[in-house]
Amino acid sequence: MKADKIILGVLGGVAVGALLGVLYAPEKGDKTRRKLMDKSNDYADELKDKLDVLLGSISDKYEKIWKEGESLVSEGKSKYQDVKNDAENFMDEGKAKVENAKSDFRNS
Repeated sequence: MKADKIILGVLGGVAVGALLGVLYAPEKGDKTRRKLMDKSNDYADELKDKLDVLLGSISDKYEKIWKEGESLVSEGKSKYQDVKNDAENFMDEGKAKVENAKSDFRNS
């Protein structure tokens, strides 16, 4: 993001400089206004292109993070299910041992 801000600042400075240069140029008003409009359109198009690239980059990063998040959630669910199954098996084994111990105690 830092580089993007620098680029936008430089473009803004160039636009202001060009505007001042055109305004103080010794030409007729029609020519000056035409040049001003042409430069303005050029800079607007350039700025739009830069913003499109920036938004595309942000969108790509968002999609990547979203997919990684989905993967982590899926992995977390899988691990949770594994732990839950292990705990259930452990409980079942414990119950069986308790029942065996009760049965052994009654038979002795």
